Amino acid sequence: GAASAWAGAASGWGWAACGPVACWGDCCGACAARGGAVTVGWLAQPASKAPASKASVSSVAAVLAAAVVADIPAYFIANPPVDPMKPQQPPVDDVVAGPVDAGNDPYDDVPSDGDIPPDEDGAEPSGSALARKPPPGLHVIATPIGNAGDITLRALETLKGVDAIACEDTRVTAKLMARYQVRKPLLPYHEHNAARMRPQLLARIAAGEAIALVSDAGTPLISDPGYKLVREARDQGLHVTHLPGASATLTALVLAGLPSDRFLFAGFLPNKTGARRAALEELAPVRATLVLFESAQRLADLLADAAQVLGGREVAVARELTKLFEEVRRGTLPGLAAHYAENGPPKGEVVVVIGPPLDAGGEEVDIDGLLRAALRTLSVRDAAATVAEASGAPRKQVYQRALEMSKDDAV
Repeated sequence: GAASAWAGAASGWGWAACGPVACWGDCCGACAARGGAVTVGWLAQPASKAPASKASVSSVAAVLAAAVVADIPAYFIANPPVDPMKPQQPPVDDVVAGPVDAGNDPYDDVPSDGDIPPDEDGAEPSGSALARKPPPGLHVIATPIGNAGDITLRALETLKGVDAIACEDTRVTAKLMARYQVRKPLLPYHEHNAARMRPQLLARIAAGEAIALVSDAGTPLISDPGYKLVREARDQGLHVTHLPGASATLTALVLAGLPSDRFLFAGFLPNKTGARRAALEELAPVRATLVLFESAQRLADLLADAAQVLGGREVAVARELTKLFEEVRRGTLPGLAAHYAENGPPKGEVVVVIGPPLDAGGEEVDIDGLLRAALRTLSVRDAAATVAEASGAPRKQVYQRALEMSKDDAV
């Protein structure tokens, strides 16, 4: 059982098997323990590669010798079927969330790309970790926004096949790449070095390389300088393609429960109150749902300014999207502004989704819906005042309806 069943020299892939078990590491002696037969050998190489090395032959011979000593029936096959014997990588869904610590990587025992043998005809094994070389060009790839399992199979295949990966923060991207055993050069590309790095990336693509562009989280070009790289690549006639995936903007819009047929993404508004209110004034006439990014620390100030400029519109605050403590809090702008002012900033990344103007589309205003949202965070009097001002409905009528709804909820 001390003999090594692994003959993975550069020119040979060794293997041993007892019954349904395929061994690709040190021999564990399980065959001897249960008295089964062991089959050993090395897999055939593509015609372009050299024959099995002396090291791999010696390793296979050692396994055969150990089997003889243990009095186990042993068989040698020079070119066994690949698929039945080949170990499979754990499915992506089995990846444990959180940072990959040394010694705890779920893929530590999985052969690397270079260790997995080709099919008998020399083609790439179906479903293996070997990646097809993508065509030269810029490959814009979405990455997870919180849950590492949200990366797509196509994204992983492309990332493993490109020549290099341009990313915002190499430390952030390195963690995701390590989780999925993507071993490619990482090139920093962000707003502080974009002017210097862009010509270098374009030159590499023009020379025939495939370059991936990723952001720290989500879809590139959404609130980052990537669009300039795409624009100049297209101006130079270079190939550009996009691999869609996770997006905080669309995830928040889907979960908000607000009209989604028309929406405007406005990114981060200015930090200072005056500039922020001026930006909100520009957005006020837009007859569409607004999607904004904001830091948790400035969330209450943003909602307060939005309430002053936009009135009592419905709003949803989404945080920690796709993570364990994902939360979407709905209400009105005044109501949620008061809530976060009183309770302090939430934890995690925040996306704010503000409903369209209350009379958008000329539809009848849903007074009950507005009151229901306002009553979650405001008193009856304040909720009625907010909705009356936002909708233009008579204050007394709205207050009476608010009283009725609060009594119904109390029963």
